[in-house]
Amino acid sequence: MPRSVEFFFDYGSPYSYLADALLPDLARRHAALLVHRPMLLGGVFKATGNQSPMREPVAAKRAYGGLTLQRSAAHHGVSFSNNPHFPIDTLRLMRVAVAAQHAGVFAAFHAAIYPAFWVAGRNLGDPAVVAEVLAGAGLDAASLALRSASDAVKAELRATTEEAVARGAFGAPTFFLDGAMFFGVDHLPFLERALQESP
Repeated sequence: MPRSVEFFFDYGSPYSYLADALLPDLARRHAALLVHRPMLLGGVFKATGNQSPMREPVAAKRAYGGLTLQRSAAHHGVSFSNNPHFPIDTLRLMRVAVAAQHAGVFAAFHAAIYPAFWVAGRNLGDPAVVAEVLAGAGLDAASLALRSASDAVKAELRATTEEAVARGAFGAPTFFLDGAMFFGVDHLPFLERALQESP
């Protein structure tokens, strides 16, 4: 039976975008099952007292963080552009992600959203822009928007966010393997090492 790597993410996290580009190959190399767990990063920050690196009070450290992000993307060979609309409120977007899972179209949704956000620089805080991106991917944007407003979807996103915090998450991307937590793109090598070991 394959081991599962749980990937807790928010589309508004650029490092989650980088992790998403690397995880499929990592999972394939070790015959692991990659499980996408959409959560609301703003909710995690609120619950833990953490904050976005964009709000880092030390200007030099904040600037260096942006440089590190660019260097990390280049190091891993991942296309990346700063989004001029960042940061955005991702609540609606993450609800639509859960709705896409319920509708069985998450793979197509996911493949459209990340490049729109972190390569094309689209304003995915605007529902009209999200609808345009989804229509371009051949998805029924209106149906997904309607489903995303359901109590079931709202409750699931809230529950997943609370679960992530309860298990120790304080930001994104956060990964779990056999109950052990790994945080950040720079800890993917440690996750891979754990996959190489017997459970």
